[in-house]
Amino acid sequence: MEQALLYKGNTTFEPNTSGFEHLHLLKGWMHEKRYAKKSAIYCEGDVCEYLYYVIEGTVKLSKVTDDGKEFILQYFYPGDLFGEFNNDQETLTAFSAETLATCRIGRIKQSDILEHLPLDGVFAMDFSQWLSQSQRFIQLKLRDILFHGKNGALASTIIRAAHTYGIRSGNTIVISKKFTNYELANMIGATRETVNRMLVQLDKEGILHYANGRMTILNLEALKKICHCEGCPLSICRL
Repeated sequence: MEQALLYKGNTTFEPNTSGFEHLHLLKGWMHEKRYAKKSAIYCEGDVCEYLYYVIEGTVKLSKVTDDGKEFILQYFYPGDLFGEFNNDQETLTAFSAETLATCRIGRIKQSDILEHLPLDGVFAMDFSQWLSQSQRFIQLKLRDILFHGKNGALASTIIRAAHTYGIRSGNTIVISKKFTNYELANMIGATRETVNRMLVQLDKEGILHYANGRMTILNLEALKKICHCEGCPLSICRL
């Protein structure tokens, strides 16, 4: 019998605001805006004016390299808070955020948050934990790429995909969302050809089956060894 790991029918984890005791404050400051699919919420080089809360839809955070290649850092789902927080209003964003589907996004002025932080210790603690978690995610993503090579980065990405879209069936985990070689390549800073070779090798070794964009993990422990898995919490080990 299959055991579904899906969270609310879509993902396997809790949103990054699940620990906020005063989430209602953020929601009270929000101004909802609707975005069509493939719309830019903000672009690299914009002024850091807002934080954003996903009410509906999926958002991609990415950076374009000097040679024009896209590097995908993270995805955000309903209940997630994202954006580049800075108390210096002249600071510019380092990344770009784009919708992958029709989205409803709550925009929160950073000035409202800055005004409230010294007035509410519980909210300040919640917010600092969110900041820390956001920074930790980026640090671990870069660690996988810089210190464990393309094989380690791909293995880590597959594990993150399993935690996000995985359905356990016996000793295997089926990742319900399709991922093309191009998408996987953009998540680890590699070429499609390199990713294809690595996927073929994982298949030969009986670690992963990949066909028509569908991935089935056959040996999770082997993937963990490849990326030197440290057992990070699901709030961080996700796409």
